[in-house]
Amino acid sequence: MVFDDVLAELALRKAEFRELRYVPRDFIGRLKETGIYRSAAPARFGGEPLPPAEFLGLIERISVVDGSTGWVASFASALVYLAGLPEETQAELYRDGPDVVFAGGLFPVQPAVSTERGFVVDGRWKYASGCMGADVLGVGIQGGTEGKPRVAVLPPSQVEIVRDWDVVGMVGTGSFDLVVRGVEVPREWTFVRGGGSTIDEPLYRYPAIAYAAQVLAVVGAGVARAALDHALSAGAGYAGVTGAPRLADRPYYRAEVASCEAALRSARAWFYELSHEVWDTVVAGDDVSDEQNAHLRLSAAHLARTSSEVVGRLVEVSGTAVINSDHPLQLLFGDALVPKQHAFLGPAIYDAAGAVLMGLPPSTPGFR
Repeated sequence: MVFDDVLAELALRKAEFRELRYVPRDFIGRLKETGIYRSAAPARFGGEPLPPAEFLGLIERISVVDGSTGWVASFASALVYLAGLPEETQAELYRDGPDVVFAGGLFPVQPAVSTERGFVVDGRWKYASGCMGADVLGVGIQGGTEGKPRVAVLPPSQVEIVRDWDVVGMVGTGSFDLVVRGVEVPREWTFVRGGGSTIDEPLYRYPAIAYAAQVLAVVGAGVARAALDHALSAGAGYAGVTGAPRLADRPYYRAEVASCEAALRSARAWFYELSHEVWDTVVAGDDVSDEQNAHLRLSAAHLARTSSEVVGRLVEVSGTAVINSDHPLQLLFGDALVPKQHAFLGPAIYDAAGAVLMGLPPSTPGFR
């Protein structure tokens, strides 16, 4: 099976990607072979859209092997944003096939001069994860609606990538800066992120911003699963240098590993349950309610937080060896930190979700 073969190759190459600080284009090509990059492209343009829960499961499996690659692959879902482009533009975008890789650096949103044809784009943007392997790039400009930025889509030849990415987690995501200098982007190559779709297919009726939060949260779940797998296998062997019992022979270690297993599985089950529920609503032709959207956002933030906490708890009970910078749990600890720090998954989401569930407007712009 192609997907399993790609995961096996990833296990051999993930250290290489960490050293590079990005996933190289040749491996993006391998991911294309799995169908990941056509899973959010419109069926009318040759795409093979997946139900969100099915796509999330694939990203989770990749992330168990390597969080950075899972993070980069998760942005295959961002093609739901590009469904906001005019249909004629999308036909051009998918002219050579549906396996299109999109990456964006949307913030800080920059001013853009409006022209007769479109917008003159100029500025620098942060955190363009996966930009080194992208077929098209997006940058955030003013002119959006309801707190959502307008995005200008450009070919990589019109964008400078500045390799400014020195972090402790998700090191291999290549979340570099993008720089554009005085490029006029036609209006038909811009869209409002999360502002609706010009394509009437079920996937584009699923809440786009919630989906974007889910694909990042599930990366954290994959990282936490990897940490638990390590803790289970290492417990039987590690005894430390002081002559203390093996980790597996220490009651506190066994209890904490079991508790972490329960916490991750519980958060994960709620997360997937909601995704299935909302997808059923969409497929039935019904509108997704504000409450359903709030639950999607809340379950994603909860999964990201729980995943990070699980890895942290495992680090605490794993002895002195874990302080080494190359220890597997140390690397996973840095990766697990990243999803919950994202604006889509941070503490403000709890407040916004709570407000909606109590019948109030969301307290965070662009919550839906």
